[in-house]
This record gives sequence, structure tokens and C-alpha cells, in this order.
Amino acid sequence: MQMSKNNKQNMSVMLGAAFLMATSAIGPGFLTQTATFTSSLGPSFGFVVLISLIMAAIAQMNIWRVLCYTGKRGQDVANEVIHGLGFVLAGLIALGGLAFNMGNVGGGGMGFDVLFGMNVKIGYILTALFAIVLFLSKKAKSLIDEVVKYLGAIMIVVILIVMVQTKPPVGAAVANTFVPSAGIPATVPAILTLLGGTVGGYITFSGAHRLIDAGVTGEEHLEQAQRSSIMGIGIAAIVRILLFLAILGVVTKFAGINLADPSANAGMAGVPEYNGVNNPAAYAFLVGAGNMAYRFAGLVILCASVTSVIGAAYTSVSFLKTFHHSIEKNENWWIIGFIAFSSLVMTIFGNSKGAAAKLLVLAGALNGIILPLSLACILLACRNKKIVGDKYEHPVVLQVLGWIVVVIAGYIAITTLPNLKNLFV
Repeated sequence: MQMSKNNKQNMSVMLGAAFLMATSAIGPGFLTQTATFTSSLGPSFGFVVLISLIMAAIAQMNIWRVLCYTGKRGQDVANEVIHGLGFVLAGLIALGGLAFNMGNVGGGGMGFDVLFGMNVKIGYILTALFAIVLFLSKKAKSLIDEVVKYLGAIMIVVILIVMVQTKPPVGAAVANTFVPSAGIPATVPAILTLLGGTVGGYITFSGAHRLIDAGVTGEEHLEQAQRSSIMGIGIAAIVRILLFLAILGVVTKFAGINLADPSANAGMAGVPEYNGVNNPAAYAFLVGAGNMAYRFAGLVILCASVTSVIGAAYTSVSFLKTFHHSIEKNENWWIIGFIAFSSLVMTIFGNSKGAAAKLLVLAGALNGIILPLSLACILLACRNKKIVGDKYEHPVVLQVLGWIVVVIAGYIAITTLPNLKNLFV
């Protein structure tokens, strides 16, 4: 009876960890990127989705496997690979998580604006308050598992409904997923952007750290951890594919439409006038399926924002535990402070386009640094018996594919770092 109860609890945690990772990867930034790139690449964006999913899966499976087997968080593994490296990694991830969390809070404001026509600054505050109330509970971690599952399910159902309404050319999407008509070189910028935004920084560690906190670690739980990572990858894949198809239906029906700049579509037949906050994903739903779909878009953006706020704050603070034992002792209060600070900055500076642009540059640069660094640490650790023990064996195929992702992610860092100068111009 006790074994059955433990298995049920582990399954709930596994699902929660899977949804935490998946919904962290599908934040408001991803929704905007998908709308923007589908508008420019059309069905060829299917190739971008495929490649980014494969690379994300490789990174996730390598990281989850090592962390959950050893029961050590990412920063602790990095410290054992090279002493002090874990502190660098923890600092970068916390800083990157803070930058992304400001964007997530901003996305919540856009969601409230679409749903209720509410002032975005009030939306920032409400988004933060929802997440803060969650962490005020003594059962915060179990509540996280439930909240991200339900909000994730809402996102899938709503996007599926809109996809059916927009009637995308599925055949063209499938064909271009494997042979992009736009040409592979044209898809590279989108691949790099999506890779950084969906497996960079804290995102790769969110689910694994949740399993470690729940004690789903060690050799006896390795299969469960792998199953959870695969579930998370699958959930993220479903949302990405459905969203791509929903928006593809719009750009196919209205050839030449610019989802990133609604004013450029003035006078286009069948395209409604739009004077709201610049919101490519919501605008696509409005054009493709009407006002009800537009409200649905607000719901999707709000769900994506709230789950991403939870994931960013929870995982970022899990890295800060390395710096002082008092952080772990007062973990929930640190998470609340993290969320409150993010919302405060967005409330004060959220209307400044210049500040938002600089924030995105910083976040992208940090992501570009973190992914190759963190994944390389894991790949070095998986062959170090002092870290993983004598019995552990890491699949050679995963190692080889992991190093390929490190090289590609390293390219992101090289191309992104020079943009840091824009922060000071």
C-alpha cells in the first residue's frame, strides 16, 4: 500500500517536473518569436521547430540523466568539474533568470491587456501576485506541480482550438519541416534564437532540480527521471507544433502580412484594424480566427507568463542556494523577493522601449554563454567517476550529440556577446 502511494506521489512529481520544464521553455518570448518567424519564413519555420526540438531534447536528456542520478544540482556538479565554476554558473543563471523573469512578468501584462483591456502595469502586478501567493503556501512545491500542469493543459487545448479555426496547410508544413523551401541558411537565425530561448539559462535545469528537491534521484529512480524528461520534451513539442500550425494558417491566408507590425497591414483585405499593445501572437489569433480567438490568445499568453515566472524564480533561486545555507533555509522568501523585484522593475521601466530592448540583448547574451558552459560541464562530469560513481554509464550517443549541441550553442555565444555593447550606447 505504501509502495503504491509512493509511486503515485512520484508520478505526480514527474509530471510536475515535466510541465515545469516545458512551460518554462514556452514563455511569452517563445510565443512572440514563433509568430514573428512564421510570418517571415512561412511553412519553412517547421524546419526550425524540428531542429530546435532535437537539440533541446539532446541537452535535456544529458542534463537530467546526470543530475538525477547523482542527486546533485547543476552548480554543484560544475564545482566538482572545476572548483569555483559552479559559483560562476549559478551567478550567470540567476542573473539571466532575473532578466527573463522581467520579460515573463511583461508577458503577463500583455495577457491581461488582451483578455480584459487592462493597463499592462496593473497586469505586471497581478501576474507577480499570483505567483507570490503560490510560494506563500507551506505546500508551495506540490502546488507548483499542480498549477503548471493545469495551465499547461489549458494552453494546449486553446491553441488546438484556434489551429482548427485557422485551417493551416498541414501538407506544406510537413514537407517544409524536412526540406525548407526558404533554404536552410535562411532558417539559421531563427534556429539560434529559438535554441537560446527554449533551452538556455535556467530552463534546462528547472525540471531536474524539481526532481532533486522531491528526492527522485539515484540509480533506482534513473528510469523515472528519464521518463519525466521525455514527457517534458513531448509537451513542449506539442505546444510548439500546434502554435506554429495555428499561425501558419494566418500567414498562408493573408500572404505578405506582417505580424510584428500591424500598422504595415493597413488596408489589407480581410485584416481587422489593430491598435493594441504590440503582440504578434495575439494579433495572429485575431486576424485568423476573430475576436474570440484573440481573447483565447490572451489566456495562452497569461498561462505561459505565469508558468514561466514560476519556473524562472524557482530554478534561479535553486542555483543561489550554493552561495549560503540561509538561502536554502528561506527558499520561498527568496523566490518571492525574486518575483517582486522583477515586477517592480517592469512596473517602473516597462513602458521604455529602449530599456526593454537592452534587457533582451542582455538576456540573449547570457543565454548564449550559459548553455554551452552548463552542458559542457555535464558532459565532462558524466565521465568522471568521482562525480557519478563507478557504476554509472552514460550513453555514448548522448555524449557525442551533446558535444555537437555545445559547439552550436557556443556559436550563439560568439555571435551574441558583441551585442553587449548595445547596452551602453
